[in-house]
Order: sequence, then C-alpha cells, then structure tokens
Amino acid sequence: MLILKTLEDQPLHGYAIAQHIEHTSRALLHVPQGSLYPALHRLENRGWLSAAWVQTDGGRAAKVYRLTAKGRRQLEEEVADWQRLSDAIAWILRTERATP
Repeated sequence: MLILKTLEDQPLHGYAIAQHIEHTSRALLHVPQGSLYPALHRLENRGWLSAAWVQTDGGRAAKVYRLTAKGRRQLEEEVADWQRLSDAIAWILRTERATP
C-alpha cells in the first residue's frame, strides 16, 4: 500500500520511493532495498505498476515505476481495508474492560 501511495502522484525510481516513504514517515519507516525491489517486481507482475528504463541527469540508467489504472483501483481497496482495520483497532483500544 505504501509503495502504491508513493507512486500515486508521480513516477519514481526505487531509491526515490524508499526515500519518500522514510521522509514522509518522519524516519519511522525504513524500506530496505532487499525488501523494496522484490515488492516492486511483484507489484509490476500483478499489473499494478509499469516500469521503464530512463536516463538520469547523471547519465545513469534508472528503472522508473508508474502506478497503472489497475494499481490505482488496488490502492483504493487497500486504503479502505486499512481504514476498516485501523478503525476496529481504535475501537478495541477505546473499549473498557468489563470487571469479572
């Protein structure tokens, strides 16, 4: 969900995705490369992302990922699922225990 959300507004390469997640989470979340790139490949295989090689300003090739229409629909589903789950957890945390 976080990768899909990160790519919602603009295409990015893997390192920029990891940096965006870390920055927007105020350094609470760190995505190791060993987890990020396999996840990107899975999302691409599911049709949620497309990827293309581009030349960077420094002359290096970078694989840039873009959210597809199918990925946007998946993001909406995952955000709704997350909201339901976090609402349920919040409800449980607010509930006082009954005394036996």
